[in-house]
Amino acid sequence: MKERKIMLPTIEDAKAFVSAASKCDFDIDVFYNRVVIDAKSILGVLSLDLTRVLTVAFSGEDNAFEEFLSKMAAENYVAA
Repeated sequence: MKERKIMLPTIEDAKAFVSAASKCDFDIDVFYNRVVIDAKSILGVLSLDLTRVLTVAFSGEDNAFEEFLSKMAAENYVAA
C-alpha cells in the first residue's frame, strides 16, 4: 500500500483528482482524520475539508496518476 500527502486547494483540483483516480483499475482511498472516502467519488471528495492535507492510499501502479499526485503534493502548498 502506497500513501501520498496531497492538497486539493480548489474545486477544479478536486475534479481533476477524481478524474485521474477514475482512470485507475485499483482502489484509491482519501483519508482526513478518521474519515475515509473513495477517491473516485466526486461527492465524497468535495465533502472533505479541501483546506487540509489529505492522505491518498492506493495499491496499484499508474504513472499518470502518480504524476498527478506529485503535482498536488502537500509540500508544494506549505508556506515557508
